Amino acid sequence: MNMPYDAGRRHFLASQTMGLGSMALAWLLQQDAARAEPSKPALERPTFDLEPKPTRHAPQATAMISFLMQGGPSHVDLFDPKPELTKRDGQKIPGDIQYDSPAQTDGSLMKSPWKFARAGKCGMELSELLPGLAEIADDITLIRSMQSGVNNHVQGLRAMVNGGVLAGRPSLGSWLTYGLGTESQDLPAYLVLTDPEGVPVDGINNWANGYLPALYQGTVIRPREPRILNLDPPPHLKGLPQERFLSYLDKLNERHLAERPGEHDLAARIAGYETAARMQSAAKEALDISRETAATHRMYGIDRPESKEFGTRCLIARRLVERGVRFVQICTGNQDWDHHSAIATSLPKECLRTDVPSAALVKDLKQRGLLETTVVQWGGEMGRLPTVQKAASVGRDHNTHGFSIWMAGGGIRSGHVHGATDEFGHRSVENVVSHTDYHTTLYHLFGLDPKKLTFRRPTGEASLTDGKAGKVVKDILSRPEHVA
Repeated sequence: MNMPYDAGRRHFLASQTMGLGSMALAWLLQQDAARAEPSKPALERPTFDLEPKPTRHAPQATAMISFLMQGGPSHVDLFDPKPELTKRDGQKIPGDIQYDSPAQTDGSLMKSPWKFARAGKCGMELSELLPGLAEIADDITLIRSMQSGVNNHVQGLRAMVNGGVLAGRPSLGSWLTYGLGTESQDLPAYLVLTDPEGVPVDGINNWANGYLPALYQGTVIRPREPRILNLDPPPHLKGLPQERFLSYLDKLNERHLAERPGEHDLAARIAGYETAARMQSAAKEALDISRETAATHRMYGIDRPESKEFGTRCLIARRLVERGVRFVQICTGNQDWDHHSAIATSLPKECLRTDVPSAALVKDLKQRGLLETTVVQWGGEMGRLPTVQKAASVGRDHNTHGFSIWMAGGGIRSGHVHGATDEFGHRSVENVVSHTDYHTTLYHLFGLDPKKLTFRRPTGEASLTDGKAGKVVKDILSRPEHVA
């Protein structure tokens, strides 16, 4: 039997999860909120630039160099010695464990084949695979309790680099340049030094501007010479002809932009062209490592074939920060640290390539007085499990429940080990640091507040942490008393 229209509607509303009363209450609350905080339309279109910006409190860091070691460096073989793992080698791991490749494991524990030794005055225990890092142990904080819980590479990288697992989010470097601008107007604020073997998994999303204006995306420097194409003008345009041409082009661009207010991509392209013109001299000088001494080249491992390429990029990173670049990202290739198999040969090879140059960068910044204001961070999106993975040859599976990264400079505590994983290195159990805590702590060092540094989208205010409750990790700071 058909119900009258009104009766059918009442039956529908009453049968819903919320019910008519709940719907009415939600509507009334919305009206109250609207009256309490009336929406104020923007009187002017926002403008965006890279001029230096004021901070909310005095910053300890003014620049950052981030080593993006994509794939998952094995913390139990590099940073986190586990005597119990050695003692119970070959036994089944107790408790629940999450595998990325469950068909290739039987849950047997696998000890590290490399020895650990204490380094520096602080006595930090590090693997024999990291002699370079051992030399700067007294300058770093080693975080052994990182955790993201995201068990695959793409989403794990997004958590560490973009603050969340969804695509389309701005990267950390984009947020910092959006919030702080840059000291150098002759070089891009955010530069990315990619690997000759290719870009990390998830590609350009690792340095994307997301929903921020395109002005804040990372600029990639080629991994081979020429590192920036077309820096030299054609012979017939050199000198005065080019100056006149660029002056005329500036006027055309200004007129074109004035007729299209609010077109942020257009403004970013014009700003990019202007920076490119200034880079003709500034970039060539910054990227020219032949100006450095032979001793500096040796310190970075540029005199050795296994570390020459990576050492060159590390030295370039120092030269860029020295010249006012705000954020530099140094990448390894796609899955370079993803040692599901052949870890006995692959891990030492990767360490031989990157360890000495990474440590040299910290030493060099310190001797030049730049480490005090430059944060250096080294790490990937995950670690490895303490169990054996039997693929083509023996390796380790993914582990995002507990892994290690290290940081130095820019207000970071020296010679310190923070947090701990369980007896096998499986899960972080002491002073756990989430990716949100990591980002909140970085913001504090740069004088920023993640809740205040926002960008207005059609859906509302957006931020790096999107309102998630991250904390400043005071124990890793050189001046924890300055945390509000």
